[in-house]
Amino acid sequence: MTVSPDPVLRRGDARTSAEFLWYIPNEAAPGHRGDTPVTDHNSLETLAAQALALEEHGWKGALIGAGWSRPDTLTVATALAARTSSFEPLVAIRPGYWRPAHFATAAATLDHLSGGRVRINIVSGKDDLGAYGEADEDQATRYARTEEFIRLVRRLWTQERVTHRGAHYQVTESTVVPRLSAREGRPHPKLYFGGASQAAERVAATAADVQLFWGEPLAGVGERIDRLRDLSARLERDLPPLEFGLRVTTVVRETTEQAWADAQAKVERMASTHDPSHSSFGRAAAGQRRLFDLAARGEVLDDNLYTTPGKFGGSGAATTWLVGSAEDVAKSLRRYQDLGVTHFILSDTPYLPEIRRQGDQLLPLLRD
Repeated sequence: MTVSPDPVLRRGDARTSAEFLWYIPNEAAPGHRGDTPVTDHNSLETLAAQALALEEHGWKGALIGAGWSRPDTLTVATALAARTSSFEPLVAIRPGYWRPAHFATAAATLDHLSGGRVRINIVSGKDDLGAYGEADEDQATRYARTEEFIRLVRRLWTQERVTHRGAHYQVTESTVVPRLSAREGRPHPKLYFGGASQAAERVAATAADVQLFWGEPLAGVGERIDRLRDLSARLERDLPPLEFGLRVTTVVRETTEQAWADAQAKVERMASTHDPSHSSFGRAAAGQRRLFDLAARGEVLDDNLYTTPGKFGGSGAATTWLVGSAEDVAKSLRRYQDLGVTHFILSDTPYLPEIRRQGDQLLPLLRD
């Protein structure tokens, strides 16, 4: 194994109160990313057991993944909110699949019924658009529509009798019911957003509440935070300062040696079934390509960012893994926090046992 250290960019003591969420896969097929492949993997009982375990073991909530090939995310979030008392679903949704006023009303209803527990992740990447009646668009048009969607949803949540005539959406005298209850520091559900292209960063800098990063090395995340802050200033952002989040796989074991042994064994299993002809590199979005490129710089970057999974089918948050003991991984996450990251979405499989393990071993170290 080769280790290539990256410089650590310090931003001073930026450790304001951080929030830690998990990931609920919301998949039609069992065995997602090594999860235990049981027949009732996406039943209400199975998913609710994960949400209840998140409450019990110290997590704030969980991201629920979206896509045309998955169960409807808002429906799943509604069911889980009804089974829990503090669990906060981070609901991934796509403009196009939803119209702004329809979505704003549905999300406001769930926020009302759950006592203000809703968060939203706006996904702008390509999907099976034709399947739900949308046409494919070039990148500039897609992100322009996303920005208009975000801005209009925020207006519908915070204003009444909204009239809007935009390039992509129109509403007339629209008032969302029920009205959102403003809470301290939260006028409406937080709007998370991801993307690494110039078009995506412009949307984040001007319209989103939280920019999500994949598991890049510290230097890369630090550079992007600096760029987004500068872009926010140059584009005269008219919202509170942009916040930052990290979505990454965390492989945590009792010892450093055991964590690396288990991580390498997982990668060996991935390699044994990987078909290189099915590589998605050429079709990957800008952020995913950045992750794939990391493997050329070394198997391990910084102290414990494992890049090899991306060679054998790992994608998104599974492309790079933070590996080690709870102390090792906590140290790495605190370094991201020093850069300005305050929202963390972690996961490993099998999901339910890892909710408990990392909730009990990792989270207390991050709260000290």
